Amino acid sequence: QVQLVESGGGLVQPGGSLKLSCAASGSSGYTMGWYRQAPGKQRELVAAITSGGSTSYADSVKGRFTISRDNAKDTVYLQMNSLKPEDTAVYYCRASLYVRTYWGQGTQVTVSS
Repeated sequence: QVQLVESGGGLVQPGGSLKLSCAASGSSGYTMGWYRQAPGKQRELVAAITSGGSTSYADSVKGRFTISRDNAKDTVYLQMNSLKPEDTAVYYCRASLYVRTYWGQGTQVTVSS
């Protein structure tokens, strides 16, 4: 059983930065991902990292966001720089391995002046 708890969301001005954390107990071997869902829109993949450390990003965040994981701490991070109003959404952490998938409860990120 994997348990995911996100933290680090909040209100930030355009151009600012935030770092999200996902405490991911039991996630060893899982591919971890950050997703987001804005009001009225479908949930979308933002970034993912495999157990071996390979990463992938949505085109909209490439060069601005960085996903990383600390396997010793069972924690996944999303460093978000140069934030834009369109990055406003609830951000979710996901763990996946074969057919097993777990989601966190989400953390709100609001980018506004």
